Amino acid sequence: MNRPRVLDLYCCQGGAAKGYADAGFEVTGVDIAPQPRYPYAFVQADAIDFVRECGAGFDFIHASPPCQLDSDCQRIQSNTHPDLIDPTRAALEATGCPWVIENVRGALPKLRTPVLLCGGMFGLATYRHRYFETGGGFHVVQPRHLRHTVPQAKMGRPVPPGHYGQFIGNFSGVSLAREVMGVAWMNRDGIRECIPPAYTEWIATAYLASRLGVAA
Repeated sequence: MNRPRVLDLYCCQGGAAKGYADAGFEVTGVDIAPQPRYPYAFVQADAIDFVRECGAGFDFIHASPPCQLDSDCQRIQSNTHPDLIDPTRAALEATGCPWVIENVRGALPKLRTPVLLCGGMFGLATYRHRYFETGGGFHVVQPRHLRHTVPQAKMGRPVPPGHYGQFIGNFSGVSLAREVMGVAWMNRDGIRECIPPAYTEWIATAYLASRLGVAA
């Protein structure tokens, strides 16, 4: 059977992409900025323009619109960033393809009935909550979210024994973060914004099950 093709919009360094690749997808990433660390086929382009022109040619589309507008640290610093969730959704809906939009907790008011994924669900030593809105006929069921029992290191600080890392901002411990999240090729800039590949491997597996008519 041919490998399903996934379009990875706003791909950055490819955390989401690796999860799809691990599930057997052929991955093409799109980002407006050069991404020399991206480990799969890459197109430098505006994501919304690209999906409008080429999105219908893919089996599945993943979109991670920039989250800085809705992140807590950017609000504290009063930085301004574009709001791309609504225009991204409109472009995805026009393709007729199944899709997912991923973003952070601050974007929840803009997301439609998203599911929460957490590192604890996948045995990762970090929590890193991310929210996934699905569409185009694709749906997933919210997995069980266990109570957080392991303490987190303070933001930007080294991770003490027995703690989970946060790995955001100008954090220390790049080597540890690479190991914990499964992103060995990334630098600090990529890690602090990436999705752990385990999350998108779960999404990809659910999509493949839905194609076969199997409950995820």
